[in-house]
Amino acid sequence: MTLNTERLILRPFTTEDFDAAYSWGSNPANTRYMSWGPNDEEQTRGFIGQTKPGRDFAVVLRETGAVIGSCGIYADDASDTAELGWILHMDYWKRGYGTELGGELIRYGFEELKLRRIFAPCAAVNYGSYRVMERNGMRREATHVKAFWARVDKEWIDRAEYAILAEEYFKKTTI
Repeated sequence: MTLNTERLILRPFTTEDFDAAYSWGSNPANTRYMSWGPNDEEQTRGFIGQTKPGRDFAVVLRETGAVIGSCGIYADDASDTAELGWILHMDYWKRGYGTELGGELIRYGFEELKLRRIFAPCAAVNYGSYRVMERNGMRREATHVKAFWARVDKEWIDRAEYAILAEEYFKKTTI
């Protein structure tokens, strides 16, 4: 399963993606607000080995073929709700790639997977992440106080949860 946007290709991971995945996954600044990491080489190989097509995607720049991040959509057992997640190498932040991949995951979730609801958590202070969600029509539903262990900073911080319903998505896309 491969998804395409104007500037990105979201495709299954291959073992050749190790160097790229290790470059962002081992970087403490890059993984600051993730629930995992920084990863060592073995953890990175484990991540690549457990990815599933149609669920986990390598984020590839269409123009150069460079792998700049990963993203995924994780449906629950009933397959009506899914969680989104993503990480981009910090060299590619603030260029709109997160908004672009987030929009494509939402489209895929509602139009192809026929989901009812999509949500995504983030560190409440992670402006870049929550702006990706807001730009894609997601709304903040909750802030959970000191509910997220920031592994790099070694402290409990607030976690925000954003969501969008299929009816909201289709209303927005038909206007």
